[in-house]
Amino acid sequence: MSITVEKLKENFAKEGKTLAQWAREHGYAPRDVYLVVGGQRKGNYGKGFEIARKLGLK
Repeated sequence: MSITVEKLKENFAKEGKTLAQWAREHGYAPRDVYLVVGGQRKGNYGKGFEIARKLGLK
C-alpha cells in the first residue's frame, strides 16, 4: 500500500509538519528525504528505500 507524493505532502501539511522535521525525528539527513520525495533518489535499495518505506511511498 503506497501513497503518492502529493498525498504524502498533503498529510504533512495537515499535521503542520515538515519533511525536515520528520527526517530528524527518524535519524535521516533532511537532504536525503527531499531527494527521495523529489524523485532524484528512486528508493529502490539502501537508505533511499528505507526512507521511502517509512514514508509509505513503497
